Amino acid sequence: MKRKKGNWSFSKKFWVTYFSLVAMVFLLFIIISLGGFGFMPSLEELENPKSNLASELFSADQKVIGKYFIENRSNVHYNELSPNLVNALIATEDARFESHSGVDFKAMMRVFYGVFAGGKGGGSTITQQLAKNLFPRKDNQNFISTIFTKLKEWVMAIKLERNYSKQEIIALYFNTVPFGSQAFGVKSAAKIFFNKEPYDLKIEEAAILVGMLKAPTWYNPIRNPERAIKRREVVLHQMEKYDYINGEQYDSLRVLPLDMSEYIPQDQNSGHATYLREYLRGYMVKWCEEHQKPDGEHYNLYKDGLKIYTTINSKMQQYAEEAVREYLGNELQPSFFKHWKGVRNAPFDRNMTQSDIDLVMRQAMERTDRYISLKKNDVDEKEILKIFRTPVEMTIFSWKGDRDTLMSPLDSIKYYKYFLQTGMMSVEPQTGYVRAYVGGIDYKYFKYDHVKVGKRQVGSTFKPFLYTLAMQEGEFSPCSKVPNIPVSFDMGDGTQWVPSNSEDEDDGKMVTLKYALANSINYVSAYLMKRYSPMAVINLVRKMGITSKIDAVPSICLGTPDISVFEMTGAMATYANKGIFIEPIFITRIEDKYGNLLANFIPKQQEAMNEETAFLMTNLLKGVVEGGTGSRLRYKYGLNVPIAGKTGTTQNNSDGWFIGLTPQLVSGVWVGCEDRSIHFRNITMGQGATMALPIWAMYMKKIYADKTLKLSTEDFEYPSKPLSVEIDCGSYESKQKKKDDFLEGFGF
Repeated sequence: MKRKKGNWSFSKKFWVTYFSLVAMVFLLFIIISLGGFGFMPSLEELENPKSNLASELFSADQKVIGKYFIENRSNVHYNELSPNLVNALIATEDARFESHSGVDFKAMMRVFYGVFAGGKGGGSTITQQLAKNLFPRKDNQNFISTIFTKLKEWVMAIKLERNYSKQEIIALYFNTVPFGSQAFGVKSAAKIFFNKEPYDLKIEEAAILVGMLKAPTWYNPIRNPERAIKRREVVLHQMEKYDYINGEQYDSLRVLPLDMSEYIPQDQNSGHATYLREYLRGYMVKWCEEHQKPDGEHYNLYKDGLKIYTTINSKMQQYAEEAVREYLGNELQPSFFKHWKGVRNAPFDRNMTQSDIDLVMRQAMERTDRYISLKKNDVDEKEILKIFRTPVEMTIFSWKGDRDTLMSPLDSIKYYKYFLQTGMMSVEPQTGYVRAYVGGIDYKYFKYDHVKVGKRQVGSTFKPFLYTLAMQEGEFSPCSKVPNIPVSFDMGDGTQWVPSNSEDEDDGKMVTLKYALANSINYVSAYLMKRYSPMAVINLVRKMGITSKIDAVPSICLGTPDISVFEMTGAMATYANKGIFIEPIFITRIEDKYGNLLANFIPKQQEAMNEETAFLMTNLLKGVVEGGTGSRLRYKYGLNVPIAGKTGTTQNNSDGWFIGLTPQLVSGVWVGCEDRSIHFRNITMGQGATMALPIWAMYMKKIYADKTLKLSTEDFEYPSKPLSVEIDCGSYESKQKKKDDFLEGFGF
């Protein structure tokens, strides 16, 4: 009996100890779950994990054209993931993922062994890794803290398994993992490394991305391609081991060369629409400051995952950038270098003195980041000049790609002075939607935006506004004749100003308004200015969306005002929209990360002229293309669709313009150097028809060639009512002669 009593006592102690330990473990997990050993996310926080999401810019055709981010992260749903990604992840990280409930107890001993051995442990499930990603560990934890952190991750993993399906956990995991190269989440990684959506990834590409999860920098396929290939092989081996691929697939995939030809560097200087992206960044920062989330906090462009839907058409944007690169890079810029080769003081105007040139160079130097930084650090002026004159290694822009060289900062300033710049914008006249926007030749090296920010002298592109007054008042028609003779203006200070023609072939003749505008005759513009007034012109252009400062002086008839490409293109689009000005816009709507609509954008509009006047002006502007300064669109570029347009050239060839109108698309192009004192020395090369028109032509040829864009080749639509004037100048002449003969018969 004593023996039995002893056995009973031992058994009782064993079970008491066992249940006590179970109770203690259970109590420990309860305390951990309640936050007794530090922060533990609530159920609501687990269901709505917070992460920094990139705000995305979408084109009108639903392409992501840019992002604003602290972490370049975009979320995906499970059905957007390639099965190759899912299989590679499970095979490599958690083979029993489908069978466990958040913690793999078979792998638990490996975890404890790793911790007690002083390592990082191992064997964490995908769900545990997700918990760690959602609520990262603190750095430099000691042994005890590491154990409690691990236990908390187990609790979080179990909670996640209870609240999410296995598919949702996989998607959440892929959304939270970092891949390096400014890629957070698999959607960003797939785009950056392979220029694909996650669903389109091949097996070997999925293996590269999953392999990177172990150490994103160490296995980065761009920085460390050999390590990436070896790691890919490990992932493929795991996929074969767990029957996601067969042996034949493994053998063929493991020897494939690493193809990173579609890699896209992530910075604000690369990609399409760089100038527009920067303009919209500033706009959106201000918008966020003025709008609040439901919790009262202001929106954050870099964290809140806003979806910004723009009016840009990604194909048109691409064609615009290609046209700029093809013409400026391959033709005009080489001609400009050749034009100035061997010329004294090149590339500055021949009338500039050395002191004038020194002043320009000095001002340019003072605008550089290098100079500003040196001044902030109280560097002596003499030392700054020495620094700017000392050659250093640098990378410079060229149309053939970045070039490493040895050059002094001062010489680099002069080098960049040689480059022709451009601003180009394309707008849909009936909606105001901006379809393409090129603010310069390379945002990385030339930050200044020549579409929205820059303003340059517009030259003869301003003349149509004078002719609009003539049409609007009903005194003239396109076929009306006016004298091509000098016109004098009293300047009020005892002096007279008499504009001159660039050519004298038709001086003294009677010419039609259509002919005068087509050939940009200055005498006729002066004649119309004298007949109306500077203020009448200014009042008109204000209705057409031009807000830049314009002095009420007669010289505006020759295009002396400084106006932006944005304003000029929007104003000229009024003609193609039957006299209704619609303010060009870039954004149609903004949504939050859940797809909730935050803002809708509708462009402002107003009637600037009646539809007959607008139609008569398109008829006049068609004459520019049919037989005037824009005729090379026909004979050189073979564009035989209905086109109206106007070239513009400033007096010293500093600015070349062309604004072209088709019924569905109006595009403006400006070309010139950063400094007005740098330009072609003759009108042949320096006119708008040579500098700007070819970019427009190349752009439109690409658009018409792309049938998916469905740009109509129909003519401009006639007004709803019959025209009150004759626009066929042959018929007009005949009718006018009959009228004159009739009046002459009565002695008039």
